[in-house]
Parts: sequence; C-alpha cells; structure tokens
Amino acid sequence: MNKGDISRRDFFKMAGIVAAGAAFSNFGSMGEALAQAPIIGSEDVTKTRSRAGSKAKVYFTKHIDADHLIKLYDRVSENIYGKVAIKLHTGEQHGPNILPRDMVKAFQAYISNSNIVETNTMYPGDRDTTEKHRETLKVNGWTFCPVDIMDEDGAVSLPVRNALHLPEVSMGAHIVNYDSMIVLTHFKGHAMGGFGGSLKNIAIGCASGQVGKRQVHGLTDYGKWVTGGLFMELMADSGKAICDHFGKQITFLNVLRRMSVDCDCAGTSAAEPVIPDLGMLASTDILAIDRASVDLVYGFGDDRKKDLIERIESREGLRQLSAMKELNMGSDQYELVSLD
Repeated sequence: MNKGDISRRDFFKMAGIVAAGAAFSNFGSMGEALAQAPIIGSEDVTKTRSRAGSKAKVYFTKHIDADHLIKLYDRVSENIYGKVAIKLHTGEQHGPNILPRDMVKAFQAYISNSNIVETNTMYPGDRDTTEKHRETLKVNGWTFCPVDIMDEDGAVSLPVRNALHLPEVSMGAHIVNYDSMIVLTHFKGHAMGGFGGSLKNIAIGCASGQVGKRQVHGLTDYGKWVTGGLFMELMADSGKAICDHFGKQITFLNVLRRMSVDCDCAGTSAAEPVIPDLGMLASTDILAIDRASVDLVYGFGDDRKKDLIERIESREGLRQLSAMKELNMGSDQYELVSLD
C-alpha cells in the first residue's frame, strides 16, 4: 500500500488482520492472569481507610449524567488551570454512540476558560479536512462552545522521552496554546486498538491528521499499517508525548456507556452495543483509569461482555496497558473509590 493510498475503507479493513489466536503474543502471562482473575488491578477501598503507597486513585460512579461527571472531575481537578483543552472524540456524522451532547455541554460550562479540541482524520471521510470537520461538528451538535481543530494551522512535534519507537510525534499545532487538558473519553471497543480509552483518545486524537496519525499507524517509519502489539506501542509513545507535555496539568475521565465493539470513528456502521452501561471513572493516572475500565468490562457478571472482550483480545489490546507501564506513564495498581 502506498502512503497516499489510504481510504476510510482501507482503515477499517486493516482492523481485521490480527488473528485472535495471537492475542497475547507480546505480553505472555497476562492472558493467563486474566483467565484466573478478571479484576486485574483493583482494590475497592470505598468503605475502608485508604492506605498509603504507590497505588493510584480511581474514582467511580455507576451514574452517567452531568452532575456525577462534575463530581468525579472535582476529585481529579486540582492541577487544572488556565486555558483548558477538553479532548473529546466528537465522532463521524450521526454516530449513535458518541457521548450525550447535553452532558458534555453542562460539563464544559462548569470548566472556566475551556473548549473542546479535536484534530482532522487521516482517512477520507466526514472529518479529513477542516471544512468537512466543522460541518460534521454542526451535524452532531457540538455547537455550544468553540471546537478547536488543533491541526487546522499545521503541526508541532512533541518529544517522547525514553520512547519505545517514536522519538517525537506530530501533534496539532494549537496544542501548545493550552495550559491544561481534560481527557473526556467514551470508553468502547476499537477496530484496531481492541479498546479505545484515554490513551487512544489522546494518542490518535491529538496527532495531526496527515503526519502524526501516519506515525502512530506506522505508515511513516514502517511504510505500512501496523497492527497488534506494535500498534499499541506506537499509541503509547504518542500518548506519552502528550502526558509529558502537560505534566501534572492533565486529568482523565472515562465514560463506560454504549460500548460498541467499534469506535465512534465508525459512525452509523458501528455495531450495536451488547454489554450494558457500567458507569464513569476519573483519575489523574492514565494507566490506572484505562486498566480500571478494562477491569470493569472483564469483571461484568454475564456473557454480554464476551463480544467486547473478544475485540480487545483479538487485537492484542491489553498491550496498551503493559506498554504504558514500560513507559512509566502511571500505575497499573489502583484503589477504586466509589462516589455512590
């Protein structure tokens, strides 16, 4: 495939390449550990005194609405100040699973000096140019605040300290205009990543459309789409660049609602969710919140979780977690604190 021969159809076609039997090839014993204990990183301390140590705090509520989203945010907002970017996946036109506009509207209004940020897509579609992207934002109802398409005026390279593969990643140039970032993520499946959590939201979602996204997908350094563990590692590199850039001035919220096996980039073709809504999570630790989200899926009590788990494992999606750990992006052990 030539670098210029990328279509939206190619993008989703590539997602089916990885065989399910290779799911744990790059992280060995994690598959066995999950089979024995679906809840892989949690300690629920809601009714006990929190212990000192290296475990990250992850706050949880089973309620999915603006009031509870704001309550969660208040627990993890200590270092958010100045001009604030709210990184949101705004989705393809008429996507059925994107976060509720009214909930996001109320949340954004609560955050002083904030706006939504996005970047253009790599593949042709509803959002590959700024003009089409702005029309899609209108169609999907993201009109209640400014939406900054960060690569509208080009790109800036951010370094990746101690990278697994990418020494730098091209991001939307406007990212440097912000003091803080709130990563507001619709947690769900993903055609290539297995799942899309906070890491995917920033690693692909902040990368510039025609350079950074090609780097994350391997099209610049490898000359072809990469899948499986390598793709997860490239995402981790990109996510680390953003986390390093903002330092303590970044925080994470995952909404486990309408969790299709497909990402919101699939638009109206996304599979209907099977697993029920599970709630919302918040943390200042990107690894802890994504691991806690995965834990909630694996720990769900019946077979309605199986499609989403199959999507995660068939794409080697759990490599996202171990790659973030190798990059020292956070803790894979956490204390789960319920606000309910």
